Amino acid sequence: MTTTTNTKNSADTLLAAAQSAAKSAAKTNATSTASSTSSTADSLSSLTSNFNQFLTLLTTQLQNQDPSNPMSSDTFTSELAQFAGVEQQVQTNTNLSTLINITQNGQAASDMSLTGKVALANSSKLPLQNGSATLEYSTTSGKTLSIAISDSSGNIVKTDTFNTTSSSGEWNWDGKNSAGEQLADGQYNVAVETIDDSGNTSAVPFNVRGIVTGITRSGNNQIIDMGETEIPMSDVVSYDSAASGS
Repeated sequence: MTTTTNTKNSADTLLAAAQSAAKSAAKTNATSTASSTSSTADSLSSLTSNFNQFLTLLTTQLQNQDPSNPMSSDTFTSELAQFAGVEQQVQTNTNLSTLINITQNGQAASDMSLTGKVALANSSKLPLQNGSATLEYSTTSGKTLSIAISDSSGNIVKTDTFNTTSSSGEWNWDGKNSAGEQLADGQYNVAVETIDDSGNTSAVPFNVRGIVTGITRSGNNQIIDMGETEIPMSDVVSYDSAASGS
């Protein structure tokens, strides 16, 4: 009886940990949308603003200097040199931004060849496409795993607990919630947890799998679209051959 009770308590603890992690993933993914403004653009904007302020201050200084005690020629020359230097920096950054955009546009065109391929990504965003989703996990044989899936609002829609038979494997979801209702395609959030003999839970490494449906750009970042799910290209682990039927 005690063994059965302990087993149930461990299962409950594990499931609760997975659900908590899935809810946390929903919050993280909801607030981690990529910024559309690149750091280069921010720097250029700041530099341009400072340049304009410097020019205004210099003009005001010249207009209000005491004719009987004009600005030292050395000081004036130094400020003009600063003015020229800042102006050159603004122009250099503008040209650099243009060059970056050209390079990124060329890269985006090249990346379009990835459309239709199956991508494996290190992300807690789980793309549900055509009523199904898949993730690949890595752990040790004989471990008990709990998987929890949440929607964009953090509501748990599906859970599963099972024992592993090998050090790695994949888990497939048919897109149905715990009540057996088919959910709409889109982005969901997933967490995988395990528990040790002492009752301590921990996250299990996993990658999500999805079909690339497009490539977009957000600032300087390339984004992989898997249906409605957007994942930074830097999080993609590998690409397989084109999906069947694509």
